[in-house]
Amino acid sequence: MTLSETAAAAELLPLARAAATTPTALWNDSADPDELRRSIGFGAVGATCNPVIAYTAISAHPDVWGPRLTQLAAENPAAGESELGWLAVEWLSKDAAELLLPAFEASGGRNGRLSVQTDPRLHRDAKALADQAVHFSQLAPNIIVKIPATEIGIQAIEDAAYRGVSINATVSFTVPQAVAVGEALERALDRRAADGLEEKEFGHVVTIMGGRLDDWLKYTVQRDRILIDPGHLEWAGVAALKNAYRIFRERGFRSRILSAAFRNHLQWSELVGGDLVVSPPFDWQVRINENPLSAESRIDVPVDPAIIEELIERVPDFRRAYEPDGLAPAEFASFGASARTLRQFLDADAKLDALVRDVLVPEPR
Repeated sequence: MTLSETAAAAELLPLARAAATTPTALWNDSADPDELRRSIGFGAVGATCNPVIAYTAISAHPDVWGPRLTQLAAENPAAGESELGWLAVEWLSKDAAELLLPAFEASGGRNGRLSVQTDPRLHRDAKALADQAVHFSQLAPNIIVKIPATEIGIQAIEDAAYRGVSINATVSFTVPQAVAVGEALERALDRRAADGLEEKEFGHVVTIMGGRLDDWLKYTVQRDRILIDPGHLEWAGVAALKNAYRIFRERGFRSRILSAAFRNHLQWSELVGGDLVVSPPFDWQVRINENPLSAESRIDVPVDPAIIEELIERVPDFRRAYEPDGLAPAEFASFGASARTLRQFLDADAKLDALVRDVLVPEPR
């Protein structure tokens, strides 16, 4: 970077400064078109979505989605509430994906992707997850599909990736999950090459929902009456993300780590400089830009070893989340943060059904 480019970058807001001076990619943690447009202005080159986010985006704009759902119902007269709800999610996703096409084309497919999450009700069926992922991947050229990083989900991830789907692993909170997904994606890419299938940039990412890991650990220390420096718990998700990033680099995985579920700015500022993705909710992006945060590279700055040591010694689920062999694949779905989040996604799915019901069969007045 030249002196003039360095000076120009210094004048940018923190998010744009990081995007201009480091390989760290900013994605928006929402497919809401209004938020996504503004986030692109901050430097965002991708977006993620999940059932909670989709329900929130649709319910926040009844003036838009009431008529759209009515139209979808008219076009699909035999469709039930759930099918219509998922058709609405597809519509939302296609609209958002179009906004990201310029970034997709400019990056050769590495960025510019819009995440669509598979139906959480399919979490016990690897084939159904993979088949739905293939369907979603055909909605737009820049779709990336979220599949949960459970034992069954990772089977679906490998199958879908082999079939040409760009993957974003979700319901993922731990280093063991991230490593298992990274290995599955490597197997899928190697199988594609061995079978002579098209080799291209899929833009695979492996999420660690650092803030949700923090939430779970805070719950466990309260439940187990463990007294610990409360500030140390703010570093748990960051520590897991940094450890996973280090392992991915050491093993040469072709997928990237993605930081999601923000609870503090460390889940951005401590990862800047890495060839990874940070995906804050839009309000977190606004807050980061409102504050004088540094955009200097900190990805290789280790978390204080004393913090890591206390968390490992005093908080059993941190050790399980931090060490690459801390969980077996059969334990991924039952890990507290996983079960909690899956239940929230299932609940959001039910709320979307109810929202559609109110459009199809409005309450008599």
